[in-house]
Parts: sequence; C-alpha cells; structure tokens
Amino acid sequence: MPAASRKIAVLALQGDFAEHEKSLQALGAETLEIRQASDLSKDFDGLVIPGGESTVMGKLLRDLSLFAPLRERLSQGLPVMATCAGLILLARRIADDPALHFATLDVTVRRNAYGRQLGSFFTRGAFGAWEDVPMSFIRAPSIVSAGAGVTVLSSFQEQPTAVRQGRQLAMAFHPELLSDHRIHRYFLEEVCR
Repeated sequence: MPAASRKIAVLALQGDFAEHEKSLQALGAETLEIRQASDLSKDFDGLVIPGGESTVMGKLLRDLSLFAPLRERLSQGLPVMATCAGLILLARRIADDPALHFATLDVTVRRNAYGRQLGSFFTRGAFGAWEDVPMSFIRAPSIVSAGAGVTVLSSFQEQPTAVRQGRQLAMAFHPELLSDHRIHRYFLEEVCR
C-alpha cells in the first residue's frame, strides 16, 4: 500500500504530536488524533507515540481508558512509531524504575540519559542504509540494551538510538522536528506493510 493511502493515528495527549502529523501529511498520509477512548473506534493503519513526558502520558493513557486497548492492539501487531517518551512507553524495561507502560518492545531504556534540557543536541548519522540523517536529541532516553529480536538501525557513541522489532519502530531522537521525512516514510512504507 502506498504511503499516501495510509491513515495514521497520532497519540495527541501531550507532547509534539502536531509535528508528527505535519511530517506524515507532507508524505501524503492521512492522520487522526487519539485523545479519548472513542477515537479508537476509527480505522487506522498505524500509530505514532510522540515525544513529551512519559510519566504524564502514561497516567493520561490510563485515566482516559486508552492504555489497555492500545496495549492489546500493539501486542497484536499494530504498526507503531515511537519517539523519545514514546520509546520509554514501549520499553519492556526502564533502568532504575519499576514502572512500566506498554512493555511491548524488548529493550531497556534509561530516562534523560544525555542530560536535561541543556544537554539537548543535534547530530547527523546513519539510519539503516541511509547516511547523514539529521537527529535532534531533547532530554533523550538511551537504549541500554536490546533483545535478540531487535534490530539496531542507528547509534550514537556506540549506544543504540533507533531500533525496530517487527512492526515497532522506536528512537531516542526526534525526526519530526526536522524537514527530512525519510524516517516517517520508512515507517509508512516498511513498518506499516
């Protein structure tokens, strides 16, 4: 299915969901926002979990009765792209924190691994077969370890920063804040197959 015919739900509780919508729309995909449980009755081909505050997002998911149905869909193979806080929500383990959320992605992450807001930075690096992909890290988590079924797509200073496990794509950085839409296209064309 071509990218332009995809309908992608974007979790719009908090964080930079609007930037993801703009990136997807620039590629011709249709987007819809998930804000309440009734939004889950709409048809969509994939889900984006944006950056923001993972603790706040986890609480809102539960308070709005979104957590259990989304976790079930993710467990059944709903394609998902998660950035920064979204990576934390998907992670099976969070270092030094017993709290877990969806726990569908076989990685261990560490919150704010690159420092607080002042530690934010921009770099360029490889992502899969692509070179020179722009990457913006803002209070980013790190991927401490990845399970055997997880493919590392990108690294920074020998630490994984983007991974894929089946129909789950997650990264510590924010591709939606930049004008390069290759990662969103990869999600639409490869992960959402």
